[in-house]
Amino acid sequence: MGIGTGELLLILLIALIIFGPGKLPELGRALGKSVREFRQASRDVTAQITKELKELEKEANLEGKSKADDEQAQH
Repeated sequence: MGIGTGELLLILLIALIIFGPGKLPELGRALGKSVREFRQASRDVTAQITKELKELEKEANLEGKSKADDEQAQH
């Protein structure tokens, strides 16, 4: 479900017609920078969510262990 070669060539041709050959390298750099920044932000968000989930899991395990210890002490 990605962009095929034909679609990519059509996009490049339209960009060439609209912006001209002088602006294309500048636009390419800007687009590349934007994509890199988006991917980095996405990785950062994923890492933060993973970290939070691990902390919640650790807390849940500690609470479960504490309850089990309390139940054993009562018996």
